[in-house]
Formats: sequence, structure tokens, C-alpha cells
Amino acid sequence: MELQKESVSFPAPPPPPSPSSLQPSQSHEDQHSTVTLNNNKHNKPSNLPTPTPTPWSTGLCGCCDDCHIQTCCCDSNGRAGCLTCCCPCITFGRIAEVVDRGSTSCGVSGALYMLIMCVTGCPCMYSCFYRSKLRGQYLLKERPCSDCCVHCCCEPCALCQEYRELKNRGFEMAIGWHANMDRKTTTPMPAVPPPIEPAMFR
Repeated sequence: MELQKESVSFPAPPPPPSPSSLQPSQSHEDQHSTVTLNNNKHNKPSNLPTPTPTPWSTGLCGCCDDCHIQTCCCDSNGRAGCLTCCCPCITFGRIAEVVDRGSTSCGVSGALYMLIMCVTGCPCMYSCFYRSKLRGQYLLKERPCSDCCVHCCCEPCALCQEYRELKNRGFEMAIGWHANMDRKTTTPMPAVPPPIEPAMFR
């Protein structure tokens, strides 16, 4: 006689608990506080005041102010009006060195300005970039029109105005950025009088 083997079926083991079920359930108050914090992050008001642009210290056509600023091409301190008419690359080079905070020299910027002027005849497409950069550093108004338009219509007046603006802010344009920084950081030592020896009495 053949013995028939009875197959015994065992129940399948239960699935492992999910990670979410292991975490403790948040109470209603915790859920409410979490939702409130998330809403505050998205609806946080910006109380920071927006900076207001300031006007230029001189006008675009204030070239007559250069008579007392000293920027002639043969003067070491120089008058911006005469210097810009004779050799605008020097005026622009000095402006670019100060605006770039010494990362480019006056000679390199002036030579590039002259190269663009000789090749294209339109150096304003390069110099207007520095007017925008100068306005961004000192929060100056875009007056009387856009920077590109000011340089395209009146390049000498625009360079003179930027030169005067930096001059009025305390920069000695003829000595460059690094010399200006050395002049500001170096403070003269106060003169100390020599000690006076007391008189000897008999």
C-alpha cells in the first residue's frame, strides 16, 4: 500500500512593520504647531528697508567744477575736463582702477579703452559698464538717462562726472587705488616732545 503524504500548509509570516508605523504619532497640537511654523516661513514679512538711490555730487554738465578740482593733463593732481579732452584713456584708466578696487591697473584699462576706440570708434560700449558698476557701489541714481545712453551721447562729460564723483568721495585719482588705501590706513604718529630734565639745585 502506498502511503499518501498529506501536505501541511503553514500560514505566511506577517509583513514587517513600516517605518512610519514605528514613529510615534503626533498629537493634534504638535501637528497644528508644525503647520503654523511652515506658514510663518512662507509668509514671513520682509522688514528690511530698501536702499534709496542718492543723487550725484555734481551734474553731468558740471565740467566747470573741474577748475578747482585740479585735473589738467600736465598737472600731477590733474583737471578732469582738460585731461579727458586731450587723452580720455587716462581719465578712464584712473576711474576703472578705483572702481575695480585695484584689480586692474590704470595702464591696462586705459590701453584697452584706446584699443577699442581705435578699432571700433565707440569706446562708450566699454566705459558705460563702469558707470553702472560705480552707481552700484555708491547707490547713485541713473540720471539723466541710462548709462549706455549717457556715454554714447556725451562720453567726455560722463567720464568727467564719474571722475569728480570719486574725487569728491575722498579719492586722490592720480595715485591709484592701492596708494589711496595706504593713505587711509596709515595714520601719522603724534609728535612726542623730548623729555625735559629737571633742573639741579645746590
